[in-house]
Amino acid sequence: MGRRRGFFAEMNYQAQQAGKRQRQQQAAAHRAQLAAQRQAERAVKAYERARVAAARASAAEKKAADREAARLHVESRLAEVESMNTDLASDFADIDGLLAWTLGIDDYVDLESLKISKVQHPPFMPGGLAVPTPKVAEPNYPPEPVYQAPTTPSGLSAMFGGKKRHQQAIEATQAAFENAHRDWERIRDDLRAGCIKKVALREKLEAKRAAGLTAAENKYKQECEKREAEASAHNAKVAKLINDLAFDVESAIQEYVGIVLSNSVYPEVFPVEHDYAFNLASRELVLTVSVPEPSAVPSVKGYRYVKTKDEIASTALPVREKKERYANAAWQVAVRSLHEVFEADRAGKIHSIALTVNVNTVDPATGRPITVPLVVVAADRETFNSFDLSKVVPQATLQHLGAAMSKSPFDLVPADTGRGIRVRGQ
Repeated sequence: MGRRRGFFAEMNYQAQQAGKRQRQQQAAAHRAQLAAQRQAERAVKAYERARVAAARASAAEKKAADREAARLHVESRLAEVESMNTDLASDFADIDGLLAWTLGIDDYVDLESLKISKVQHPPFMPGGLAVPTPKVAEPNYPPEPVYQAPTTPSGLSAMFGGKKRHQQAIEATQAAFENAHRDWERIRDDLRAGCIKKVALREKLEAKRAAGLTAAENKYKQECEKREAEASAHNAKVAKLINDLAFDVESAIQEYVGIVLSNSVYPEVFPVEHDYAFNLASRELVLTVSVPEPSAVPSVKGYRYVKTKDEIASTALPVREKKERYANAAWQVAVRSLHEVFEADRAGKIHSIALTVNVNTVDPATGRPITVPLVVVAADRETFNSFDLSKVVPQATLQHLGAAMSKSPFDLVPADTGRGIRVRGQ
């Protein structure tokens, strides 16, 4: 059976994965920040002590400074070990709580929530196109020359050749004025011509800016309309899915199952994959869940700092504990998968589930890929929904359902399906 995930299931799956990655990054960033803060504080302390020790420059104080530096180093390594053990404990808690994690969550998916109620548009950012081209300032014309006639002579000055000299002064003053006025007119005309050119250039630039702004506005409008159209198309698909689901369209039921399973987020340390196919005639969902190989699960019990070697050593988990944890994880995945589908299917579209939990690995004898079934079980809705999963032991639940179960999942011993899986265990 090929892996199947519809449009909405894939969209939802990617959103869930993005959210998980974000949470993991935030957690890692927080731990790194705390570690960096501790390291920075230690560095400051070490520096201050070293500075003081160097200033005192006595042999005894230098030895004390060296001892303090060594102490801070050990403290840093111990903090590193503590962080590693915290991460390890978190991984174990995640694996051991695979079933408990989902019991506090309603797996039902309200398909109306998948509709886009309001399209989020980014703000229109025209940048420099929004800024009008600066206007051209009026030229700063020099003041126009004003003709000032020479003073008319009077009295004795007028009698002794004053009138002639006055006439000569008038002519000289007029000539100077005419020259000055011509120079002023030339400067005025040059300034005016320069201003006209600047205004023409400004108008050209402003027209180009306005055209660019209009084009940017049209592009933004088209992009908004495209987003609105995509949202409308998306909502139409959701509405069709809701309608098809109400009328028991097989593909719609399968699509809904895909959405539910895409919401089933497993921890990074124990990722799973789902394959599924629904048959309307039998009302049965065939569901396959692939779990990671045993080697992917942590095999370290804890970390410790070996001071004499200045190294971090690990203690291996006892084989029995590794086997029990992996087997219990497989049993939990099986019960959890049945629970998530039946709980999400409020309308009762699915009457039974044929479930297989397997491992994709490599056959050491042939070197070729093989699939090893760890759990094969069938469960009907009425029977399974009568269980109180908050109190069950997953292994016992599967045995009660007549499941075929591997005798040693950790050793990849396949489940024996020879007697069939629809015989209720005693």
